[in-house]
Amino acid sequence: MVVSDYRKVLVTGGTGFIGAHIVDNLLSLGIRVRLASRSLKKAQQFIDARPETRDLIEAFEIKDFTSLKGNENPFLDAVEGVDGIIHAASPLDYSVANVEEDLIKPAINGVKVVFEAALTEPNIKRVVLTSSFASVMDVSKGPGPGFTYTGDDWNPLTYEESIKADPVIAYRGSKKFAELEAWNFIKERHPSFDLVTFCPPMTFGPIVHPVDVVEDLNLSNATLWDIYKGVSPLPVSRVPVWVDVRDLALAHVKALVVEKASNKRYVPSSPEKFSYNLAAKLMKDNGLGSNITIELPTEGLVPEGYDLDYATVERDLGIKFHSFEDCILDSMKQFQSLPSKK
Repeated sequence: MVVSDYRKVLVTGGTGFIGAHIVDNLLSLGIRVRLASRSLKKAQQFIDARPETRDLIEAFEIKDFTSLKGNENPFLDAVEGVDGIIHAASPLDYSVANVEEDLIKPAINGVKVVFEAALTEPNIKRVVLTSSFASVMDVSKGPGPGFTYTGDDWNPLTYEESIKADPVIAYRGSKKFAELEAWNFIKERHPSFDLVTFCPPMTFGPIVHPVDVVEDLNLSNATLWDIYKGVSPLPVSRVPVWVDVRDLALAHVKALVVEKASNKRYVPSSPEKFSYNLAAKLMKDNGLGSNITIELPTEGLVPEGYDLDYATVERDLGIKFHSFEDCILDSMKQFQSLPSKK
């Protein structure tokens, strides 16, 4: 496949942190985007911020991305006339009362409705799905080092374990079973389109989606902003692996058009490890850490740990990953320019 095979692509989550970068990559190729959003106001704000390409973007409101009530599929009209789908909508909410009903089932249904709708549009060639490293990681293996996660690895949590777990563990299950819903759909329904999935770890980087004030940054970037402001003690990451949002978004778009990506599962990550101690040091070393008064360790800033198979992403999709230093500096300089509630 080539870029010219795609005239219009449906993007879910396109006004979010990752999705907005994906949309901009598509627009840079001259591909029209149907922007599925829960809020037309937010979608319009996104479009208005892109006057040069606004004619290439069509807002499409879908109030509930996971609804299967009454067999009414909210995506049936959204898929009409598109050539591909990038399903990047990925809500994260640990404050649920019932993990099965409020977290796991909605995640599964969110995939199901998109794929069922995709069956009705014969022009769709490929669906690219944003999953999560949470669907890959086996916590029982520990932090490493000495092994590499690949697209063949799966989180071993069972459905029964997931629905009885706390929200953090249940979230890992929700990502696994949502992604499995997609792969099982391909295996069992044999659609005319194929599938590519991405399972990214911690994702940082500059923003291109609508953010009114710096306090509204997405969760991963908000943690970096807390460090910049001088939070103490520094947070501790659950994983040592990360990816720059710009690389992740580009990989999604490359996966849409690169033939060898067909039916592959990728674990995109930078070759470098990260820590929040390292992020703080980079800020201080580059004149961005005047608020950081906590004493930082002089050794062990770059943790040892397991690796992710970034080489396959580089080889298949031609991605050259940003360094952690570039990611931190580019992000913090931008975040400094955002207005604040205070």
